[in-house]
Amino acid sequence: MRTLRTLALIALIALTCVAVPASLRAQSTPAKSDTAKIDVTGTWNVSIESPVQGTPVITFKQKGDSISGQYISNALGTHDFAGTIKARTLTFSFPAESGGQSFVMAFTGKLDDADTMTGTIDFSGMATGTFSAKRAKP
Repeated sequence: MRTLRTLALIALIALTCVAVPASLRAQSTPAKSDTAKIDVTGTWNVSIESPVQGTPVITFKQKGDSISGQYISNALGTHDFAGTIKARTLTFSFPAESGGQSFVMAFTGKLDDADTMTGTIDFSGMATGTFSAKRAKP
């Protein structure tokens, strides 16, 4: 029964990962050298790889080691989040609900460079996945 609920949750999460129109995307920040401090502020196009796939948009604001922003998908809507960034590793999460099932989407990512990141997602321990993201171009 738990396996069936987990599969149903994964299917519902897949629906959340739908692209948002380009008109909602903000301008990007110019790339910085690997030795410069990286600022993730801006809009990022995300690709989620899990038992199902999707392409939400995430908008970040950064102030020091704190990040905040919005996760935007057609299926889950818009969710505000807060998190941290230390060195090249960022973490953030937000509560969500789909099909009557509540869960937390917890992201842990590593900046590959100023405009790309990769990482993992934990869906309240019911499922996991990976993601990659690229900073949106203006």
